[in-house]
Amino acid sequence: MIGTARRTRSTIQSDFIEVGSLRVHHMHGGRGSPVVFIHGLGSSSYMEWRYNLEPTGARHRVFAPDLPGYGRTEKPRARYSIPYFARFVERYIEDRGLRSAAIVGASLGGRVALEVALERPHLARQLVLVNTLGLGRPQVRAAQMAYGLVTIPRVGEAVMRFTRGALHWASPSMIRRVAARYGGGTRADMERAMDDAYLNDLRELYATDGFHNAYLATVRSLVNPRALLGGHHDMTSRLKEIKIPLQLIWGADDPLFPVAHATRAHAMVEHSRLAVIEGAGHSPQAERPEEFNRVLLNFLHS
Repeated sequence: MIGTARRTRSTIQSDFIEVGSLRVHHMHGGRGSPVVFIHGLGSSSYMEWRYNLEPTGARHRVFAPDLPGYGRTEKPRARYSIPYFARFVERYIEDRGLRSAAIVGASLGGRVALEVALERPHLARQLVLVNTLGLGRPQVRAAQMAYGLVTIPRVGEAVMRFTRGALHWASPSMIRRVAARYGGGTRADMERAMDDAYLNDLRELYATDGFHNAYLATVRSLVNPRALLGGHHDMTSRLKEIKIPLQLIWGADDPLFPVAHATRAHAMVEHSRLAVIEGAGHSPQAERPEEFNRVLLNFLHS
């Protein structure tokens, strides 16, 4: 396995399985109570959680699938949406023979995890939301910069083709600077979050047949005519339905989903904790993994 096998070594394994009719790539390993990780938009299990699976697997049995259309999972022509991904995660959990699991989701993956916890609560024993979509309206300027163009027919396709080419001709430092504009975090954090192995995995993903369609279809399914990445995907009104322990982990400098989203959710959910990671942006699990892992494991063991 390119890049990932070197990082995860023996504790976490990379495999392909069948989930229904779909060939799915996932990372798994460890022993103990199960933890399911759900990655965000434009990513994969082996990219999103590369600094977190091994530490968690030391005390837990971890599972991290690539969502349909992403990573090395098949990329069918489908109606990519939050309900579609949630049904996939539910089937994945059930097919693994798990009665319930702690579910950890980041960004779009957090919104998917929230959907599973609300619609199939028996599957979620604990819930961890990391800089998650759906807890309030995103910062408009950051959302428009990150996603505005790709929502336009034909323009989005051109943007994806340009990005695929730019990942090959642009220098790593240039790629990191552009990513930092959308994701926040310090320069040092971005060098860790987007190291050379990560960039190789990203180039591989953008070169994969079907990924561009899956990415564009996902983003376009999230766009509300009145509010970019908002509207009917905001789950704030349902947060009081959460009865399981909830941990919110937030990068303090996220330009897309501000800390106020997490603070409000924390106030609304009785059995909840909030950890704000100073200096981190949209991806604290990669930018500040030591602090993130400490918070995550403390919660899982509580």
